Amino acid sequence: MMKKSTFFRVLTSVGKYKGRLGLSVAFALLQVTSALLIPIFVGNAIDSISLSGGVDFEALSEQISLVLICIAVSTFSQWFMSVCNNSVAYNCVRDLRKAVFNKTQKLDLSYIDSHSHGGILSLTTSDVEQVADGLILGFSQLLSGVMTILGTLGIMLYYSWKIALVVVIVTPLSLFVAKFIASKTHSMFKKQSQTRAEQTGLIDEVLGNLKTVKAFAREGNTLSQFDEINNRLEKCSLSAIFFSSLTNPCTRFVNSIVYALVAAVGAIAVISTPSMFTIGLLTCFLNYSNQYTKPFNEISGVITELQNAFACAGRIYDYLDLPDQKNDENNCELKDIDGNVSFETVDFSYVETKPLISNLSLNVKKGMHVAIVGPTGCGKTTLINLLMRFYDVNSGDISVDGVSIYNLKRQNLRSSYGMVLQDTWLKSGTIRDNIVIGKPDATDEEIISAAKATHAHNFIKRLPNGYDTVIGENTGNLSQGQKQLLCITRIMLSLPPMLILDEATSSIDTRTEIKIQKAFNKLTAGKTSFVVAHRLSTIIESDLILVMKDGNVIEQGSHKELLDRKGFYYNLYNSQFVKS
Repeated sequence: MMKKSTFFRVLTSVGKYKGRLGLSVAFALLQVTSALLIPIFVGNAIDSISLSGGVDFEALSEQISLVLICIAVSTFSQWFMSVCNNSVAYNCVRDLRKAVFNKTQKLDLSYIDSHSHGGILSLTTSDVEQVADGLILGFSQLLSGVMTILGTLGIMLYYSWKIALVVVIVTPLSLFVAKFIASKTHSMFKKQSQTRAEQTGLIDEVLGNLKTVKAFAREGNTLSQFDEINNRLEKCSLSAIFFSSLTNPCTRFVNSIVYALVAAVGAIAVISTPSMFTIGLLTCFLNYSNQYTKPFNEISGVITELQNAFACAGRIYDYLDLPDQKNDENNCELKDIDGNVSFETVDFSYVETKPLISNLSLNVKKGMHVAIVGPTGCGKTTLINLLMRFYDVNSGDISVDGVSIYNLKRQNLRSSYGMVLQDTWLKSGTIRDNIVIGKPDATDEEIISAAKATHAHNFIKRLPNGYDTVIGENTGNLSQGQKQLLCITRIMLSLPPMLILDEATSSIDTRTEIKIQKAFNKLTAGKTSFVVAHRLSTIIESDLILVMKDGNVIEQGSHKELLDRKGFYYNLYNSQFVKS
């Protein structure tokens, strides 16, 4: 069954737009009233024709004019009501998308790293769209449907309570059928939504790594995986749609019974008391029986969409209810950071049962060039994640200039670091937009100067529009090395007090790397820098080399000191330069 909290939260979201809802209710009332008056005028017109004295043309033309006026009012009222309903629905959808996107910004990276990106993407796209479809149908048909039911019932009671009683007695059967089927289909739609998110996640993963899929000839395996999920989606979708589709024909069957009973009872009344119950009034009642039962058919059709919408809304609200990363609004900010960094007995693990970094203590003074080396999986990049507070330590503390980073605002901490990773990140926009991310107010002279320092200026000038060339997030018109040069240029432009370089020159040719290293030497002068390196030739001049293994710093010292010890670093260094 649908959670009550989900229902009330959707109502709360809709309630923000009371003005437009009020207009929608007013137009719905006008539309229903004008539609309900039409059968009365049609009945009067029929009675003016069937009079024994002949046709009363004056009365007939008057009734037809009133019918036309009601049709016009009903049509325009329904159009304005739809405009208001769509406005409310899509504003609610906009708010939901914004809330999901904001929530993604506030979540810990541990959640993002451990869950399918495609699943999160599905929340902001297909799930929100399903909520929109449900709200639009709900507003348009539920609102006017309820008014129509109440209006027709009131008019029928006024003219003949006996016939109205027949309708009222049979109606609960239609409601019972609709409610029974709806209660069974919610779980099916929830499963459909979850499977759709799983499929979106797979598509997103494959598209993002299509070159890898093709390089390893995994097309067949990937297609099999997609087919398996797609088949599951087909089955749960068919089940949900099949059972929900039973609602409409079942309620139509009940409504046909209502129509037949009204016709039978009304015909008997016309025959027995023609002066009190005319043919025109019988026609009016038959029209009202249709108008009374039609909303039940429409509402039963809406139930399918509403069940799907609330299932999707439930997934969205579950995501929005996830705990945010710890609030740091009351934390302090450091100005003019020197760059003294220390680790004090730090323990950390991504998974509680698998310890990674254990009892790590380290002191890095201002201006030191610290290199981090070691085999794959030893914790080098994890150390960077802890420095940037992408992850929080399990125990111990990390401080900058004597202040715990957990007492600093994240923005203050992260803006103090310049970071270049092995994996490049570019956003959709111009070359200039990508360079000035760290310093939005930079002048053209500063941008060009930074690009020249990183040797990116030459290839940028060769692009069609130079610094105004538009590139995409996964642009194919730049090589991996050129992308990395742009990332390095960002840091060269912003000049932060501390630097983190995680294999920053891994995609650059040797000649350019030598030039970049010279630029880095200028950039890192007087700044604390942490460099993750696999090519040990690039970190020989480092002030301090940390040798990591299994999450622990097993050796530390300068290049010469470590070679003299003839330990792990000695073997690691010689393995790169001595022929086997």
